[in-house]
Formats: sequence, structure tokens, C-alpha cells
Amino acid sequence: MPPGATDITGTMPALSFTMTRASDGAGISANDYRGKVVVLYFGYTHCPDVCPATLANLTDLLQYLGRDADKVRVLFVTVDPNRDTLPILKQYAAAFAPQVDGLRGSDNELAALARRYRVAYSVDPGPPYTVMHSSAVFFFDAGGRARMVTLSTDDTAALANVVERLVHG
Repeated sequence: MPPGATDITGTMPALSFTMTRASDGAGISANDYRGKVVVLYFGYTHCPDVCPATLANLTDLLQYLGRDADKVRVLFVTVDPNRDTLPILKQYAAAFAPQVDGLRGSDNELAALARRYRVAYSVDPGPPYTVMHSSAVFFFDAGGRARMVTLSTDDTAALANVVERLVHG
């Protein structure tokens, strides 16, 4: 297990959500990702540091995987849907890797998904406009079962080893 990571097999619920995918505006659910290893991260596109660093690390993880990267999807769920419109979210996710899907939900869809995985977030339109969110990154196997959570994505090689094991069952 990578430093800062926790095995959550059997302790967290399976992946379940309904949202809108920014790349094509399609309504999707967790079922659309069955058969893929899923990495779930909550953030926002105007984040000055943690979100882009985390997504850059996850992009590095995907590069470690080589061809197996196509069996993985990184779901970047915005906690700031008022500013993160579908076009903005699409452009942001595309800047990292083709396996990164920006997701946007209604207030209720976002709250339900965050509650499901105990992710805290808040948006205060201010002034100043302030967004806060947990930094947890969740990993799910191809069957949608929660397998690992980490607060640090710095050791991308170790994370890639975990994901590779999930890809190959």
C-alpha cells in the first residue's frame, strides 16, 4: 500500500452516482464505468494548487500504466458547478489525459455522491469567492467496489502498482 493510502475494501459502498459528463454532455451513471478501474476525485477548475497537482499526479500514474491506462478512468467531480460549466470542465479535464472525465451534477447529485464517500466541501460566493473540499482520492475496481483511498498522490509509481493490480484482478 502506498504511503498515506488505506485499504477500504468492504468498508465503503460501491461506486454509485448519476451526473453529466463534460466531454459530451451525456447523462451518465456509475454503471457506465463498469469494467474500468475508476479513480474518483472531487475538486474544481479554479483551484490554484491542490487540484491541478493531484490531476497531474494521476496523469503520471496513467503514463506508468502504458496500454493499461485505457482500462482506467479518472473521474474529476466538480464541487463548484456554478462556475464549472460543462465547456470549462471539458477543457480542464482534457488538459490532463484522455482518461480523465470531468463530471458535473445538480446540487442534489453532488451532495449525494459526496455524502456517500464522506467528502466535505463548501462554496462561499463571498466576496471573496471561496471553495473548500476534501483531498481524498478513491480507487474502485472494475466491478465498482471501493478498494483504496489516499490523501496523497505524490508516489505515482506506487499508486500505479495498485491500479495495475486492480486492472488485472
